[in-house]
Amino acid sequence: MANHPTEGLTTSTGTVELHAEPSFLGVGAPGFVALSMLVVIGIILWARVPAMIGKALDARIDTIRRRLDEASALKTEAEALLASAKAQTASSAGDAAAIIAQAETEAKAMLAKAEADASELVARRTKMAEDKIAAAERAAIADVRAVAAQAAAAAAGALIAERHGADADRALIDRTISGLSRPN
Repeated sequence: MANHPTEGLTTSTGTVELHAEPSFLGVGAPGFVALSMLVVIGIILWARVPAMIGKALDARIDTIRRRLDEASALKTEAEALLASAKAQTASSAGDAAAIIAQAETEAKAMLAKAEADASELVARRTKMAEDKIAAAERAAIADVRAVAAQAAAAAAGALIAERHGADADRALIDRTISGLSRPN
């Protein structure tokens, strides 16, 4: 039975030692600890610490509630903005399709007008070229006639100079003079 050291002492000496614990007015150390705790709790209650803690917690709860309300309002606003953006995107897609369709229509109209203008321009240029060719033909014919007339006049002058002498001129002059005396 040597497991407990106090057992071995009592058996060897045969007496148990008692210690006297300090006390004041019959209150020992544990009693003073209990009284001290009661005093601290009394001071806490007298200073209304639980009420201050409650007020602090209520203020914190109000702050959290306000933040939650703000977050909820921001979420609602964000959802509205998202819906607006989606509607705008859908509208933009429709507008883009309409713009593309209008652009294609305008491009086809411009192409048709350009083709018509091109064919009109070709016809106008062809007419101008034909007119220039006709004018060139007339100018060439006029030049040929002028050259032919000059050649004929020169040939006639050469023939007249060759065939007409003073004797031929006399007969011509006599005929002309005799024709003057007759009225026309």
